[in-house]
Amino acid sequence: MKMEHDNVGFLVGSSDSDVAKILVSLDITNDVITEALDTGAELIVSHHPLFKTLNSVTDMDLTGKKIVRLISGGVSAICMHTNLDAARGGVNDTLARAAGIAGENREAEFLFEEGFLESGEAFSYGRVGYLEHPCSMPEYLDKLKISLNANGLRYHDSGRKVHKIAVVGGSGGIDFHKAVKKGCDTFITADIKYSLFLEAKETGINLIDGGHFCTENPVMSIVAEKLQKAFPGTDVITSERDNQTVMFY
Repeated sequence: MKMEHDNVGFLVGSSDSDVAKILVSLDITNDVITEALDTGAELIVSHHPLFKTLNSVTDMDLTGKKIVRLISGGVSAICMHTNLDAARGGVNDTLARAAGIAGENREAEFLFEEGFLESGEAFSYGRVGYLEHPCSMPEYLDKLKISLNANGLRYHDSGRKVHKIAVVGGSGGIDFHKAVKKGCDTFITADIKYSLFLEAKETGINLIDGGHFCTENPVMSIVAEKLQKAFPGTDVITSERDNQTVMFY
């Protein structure tokens, strides 16, 4: 269910390495690699791929340096990206819960059908649902900022109550029109361009940029829980050094 251009799976390391500790992180930054080395983790499981295409691996560029550090330190890397975005219980189901449109007794619906698995089951990179208690944008922004653990939110307030919400974790601006077509009053995603804010104003829809990190990172604790359950003899930890990079003054 990954997108064609994506690069996921076992990307770095030795296939016969023993793994006693796994570090789970949204990104594989130099800080995260240092954290893996400091904590003795033999494997990093991340959301964002360390690379999509490579022509060489040397210490003369940023990505190459990371790969050299990983291999020389005996650390492997498994990366999940658009497959984790689409998976049931993945990025967007977790974001839907954070947005208040899903919970223990209810699931958000697909915003659209992106494609089908070999089993015939549909999958989607977006979710849509309703708040149990509609509220104003200022009230909703206060709650969302806390649930996403965000240090700031970019938004347009159309003046409409927040009730029917569509969410797409990460860079989902391309799906704005799907949310409008679904009759949503609010759309949450990240990396929103100025032109889309203008369109939201003229369309009359609430638009919230929750930040790329903050709309995707909540799923990493879920990934860690699933890994710990699947491999009870392995120590699974969530990164403490991979944090929101974009700050608001």
